This record gives sequence, C-alpha cells and structure tokens, in this order.
Amino acid sequence: MEGLEDLERGVLDKLLAGEHPVLAALREQAQRGRLLSRERTGVGFYCSFEVPREVPIVEPRNFEIDDVNGELQGLAHGAGFVLFVRDGRLDTLEGFSYDEPWPPVVNEFKLTYQREPRELKLPDPSGVSPS
Repeated sequence: MEGLEDLERGVLDKLLAGEHPVLAALREQAQRGRLLSRERTGVGFYCSFEVPREVPIVEPRNFEIDDVNGELQGLAHGAGFVLFVRDGRLDTLEGFSYDEPWPPVVNEFKLTYQREPRELKLPDPSGVSPS
C-alpha cells in the first residue's frame, strides 16, 4: 500500500497473510489502495485507507482482524494491532501500546501471531463479490 511506514506495512502484510480467499481479496485491496491519513495518538496510531471503487469487496462487509502482536524498541509491554474492514473494504489500521507512550520512532520490531499455528476465523469465502 502506498504511503505506509515500515512497521505499518509489516503489520498489514502479517495480518493479511494466508490462503483464505477473503485474505487474498484484502491483499488485492491493499496492493491497489493508498494511505489516506495517519493519526498519532501518543499511545499508538490510526492509518485510514482509500481503496479504489473498482476493486472487489468482501463479505461480510464489517469485521476486524486482530491476531498480531508486536515487540517494538521502546515499548516494555509490546503493541497490539487491529485491522478494520468496513463496507467490504480495508478501512483503518490501529496500532496501540499497553499503558505506555508510543515511541517517537520505530526502527526495530518483531511481529508475531497471538497463537502459533495461527487460528484465524474469517468470513465464508463465497462472500467475495464485485463492487
């Protein structure tokens, strides 16, 4: 996705990794989408996305993927991330710390799934439809 920082891109890639058809459709959205805005909150960030209307949407139209954790330089307790899908499109990526200030710069990080092997529950793949 155009405009993302290294951590944001790494998190998005990890959240969208996998064989599920919904993940494949969301990866296409990410490949063709762009960063619309970034808000730094002091304890994390929000990245809002814009996906072209001609890119296929997913069903159900509203859900979250939140099974990635991060170890970041400058955070003693790590970070969590949530990817929001709204109206069938990638909408927002949230990153947050656990009760500590977000580091001003993140150069080093390690991303892991909450469970290994990954146990992600996603919508029925028959729900992928054209916009």
